[in-house]
Amino acid sequence: MLVLTLVLAAIGFGLLVAALATGSVVWAWGCILICVVGAASLLVSALASRKPESEPAPPGRHARRN
Repeated sequence: MLVLTLVLAAIGFGLLVAALATGSVVWAWGCILICVVGAASLLVSALASRKPESEPAPPGRHARRN
């Protein structure tokens, strides 16, 4: 998923350069659209990689050392 985000960022940068070089608003909106999709995929990836916090052991359940 991170690779997809990086590819989308590179495409967005290319569209930004094209928009600045040509002065076209269509390329600029394409850049914004690609960047929003990339940000959403980065957010989904970050939320999916989060691990749930481990629950602490209940008191009195500790192993005894001999």
